[in-house]
Amino acid sequence: MALAGKEAVAAGSGWTKPKRFDRNLIVIGAGAAGLVSSYIAAAAKAKVTLVEAHKMGGDCLNFGCVPSKALIRSAKAAHQMRHADRYGLEAVEPKVPFARVMERVHQVIAAIEPHDSIERYTGLGVEVLQGYARLVDPWTVEIALNGGGTQRLTTRAIILATGAQPFVPPIPGLDKTGYLTSDTLWEKLRGREEAPKRLAVLGGGPIGCELAQSFARLGSIVTQIEMAPRLMMREDEDASALVTASLQADGVTVLTGHKAAACGVEDTGEKWIEVEHAGGKKRVIFDDLIVAVGRAPRLKGFGLEELGIRAERVVETNEYLQTLHPNILAAGDVAGPYQFTHVAGHQAWFAAINALFGDFKRLKADYSIIPWATFTDPEVARVGLSEAEAKAQNIPYEVTRYGLDDLDRAIADGSAHGFVKVLTVPGKDRILGVTIAGEHAGDLLAEFVFAMKHGHGLGKILGTIHIYPTLAEAGKMTAGQWRRNHVNGFLLSLLERFHTWRRG
Repeated sequence: MALAGKEAVAAGSGWTKPKRFDRNLIVIGAGAAGLVSSYIAAAAKAKVTLVEAHKMGGDCLNFGCVPSKALIRSAKAAHQMRHADRYGLEAVEPKVPFARVMERVHQVIAAIEPHDSIERYTGLGVEVLQGYARLVDPWTVEIALNGGGTQRLTTRAIILATGAQPFVPPIPGLDKTGYLTSDTLWEKLRGREEAPKRLAVLGGGPIGCELAQSFARLGSIVTQIEMAPRLMMREDEDASALVTASLQADGVTVLTGHKAAACGVEDTGEKWIEVEHAGGKKRVIFDDLIVAVGRAPRLKGFGLEELGIRAERVVETNEYLQTLHPNILAAGDVAGPYQFTHVAGHQAWFAAINALFGDFKRLKADYSIIPWATFTDPEVARVGLSEAEAKAQNIPYEVTRYGLDDLDRAIADGSAHGFVKVLTVPGKDRILGVTIAGEHAGDLLAEFVFAMKHGHGLGKILGTIHIYPTLAEAGKMTAGQWRRNHVNGFLLSLLERFHTWRRG
């Protein structure tokens, strides 16, 4: 939610502003937004305190990006063993010691933890306090320390970076069957010798798709339930269809257009979830259920209501990431409009600069070029407009599409499926949006993100030497396809006459 700049009021209505402050900045939450904010403040020689109630690194390190990608990698290795005949090898059914797979996930988290540790940030000049922070007034934060006791600090500015948590819908009986979320499954499944035998995944967005495919490849019988008419509704239908086909090829039963109605447990102990579709109902039996229908910002318990800060779906801010009180800002998932680690870090830079120097110069958060990726196999990555969005907004566009089945390296790698789709201004090479579906799509997108950020068109990509043979050539091939589609026929006919004349 956006707060118009004119609506931001001077902090202090009903409160007495301190004459001196203990800190220049207090940051609440040590996820991506909080870590970047505090790092920038310390680098600028401000006195900054970072408060975290749980684990340093936030959701991304402990429950999201890092563990899910570690799981995906193990699942992909199992998939490649199962289909080794595609590479001229003998296919084998992999043995999956699931406890070891989950232990590797935790080893990966532990290996990355030092990057976000208390020790590292203390060394950078950040004071780190472990506890629960609550705003007492616009300049005072009270911290209930995890080790006992409380501490009150005054500060010129505050950044709310409290993140988000899985949203659990109010499905009757869900509390009786029990459920996992993307936050809890890493500990609850740790130590199990086998993957869940029958797994139901509720949700067809990025998290649901990644987990459904991974567990299917690790041996689970997976049923994925999505209320919308197709998976990955934020992406174009062609990308969604490619992922759906891949999940189904991995054995996932995909139930789109199905609404979860109730959960229950039979007298035998068998668990079920009832779904509604086309006026009928049916039950899906499961041993474990993962709820992955989205994430909701953490808004409660920080004293926002008492300060009059509106926080319905997200913390309401203006374009400078300021709340109703200009010295209190928000960044990351709690601020919206995107829930990506890289966007949280991007916002944190603006929040930190505005928090420390906003009295002199404020900077508007820039959301003009936001990339993202879903790490299914194939991956789907996008930046800018999708084709569906361009149509909905009546924005004129041209489509250039290049099939990865034509790319030499993709053929050699056995990953010759997917596509690059680029939307451009009609008759021009200026890029409006890009969707890539295929192997390493998230990496391949970076070239287009750079081009869009710096105003380069497809012509610049075409004129750049790309190493042969690499997947990265997909960008150049797409640009070449655009060029061939825009060759001037009249000039070509003149050239043909010229060469005829030259031959005598």
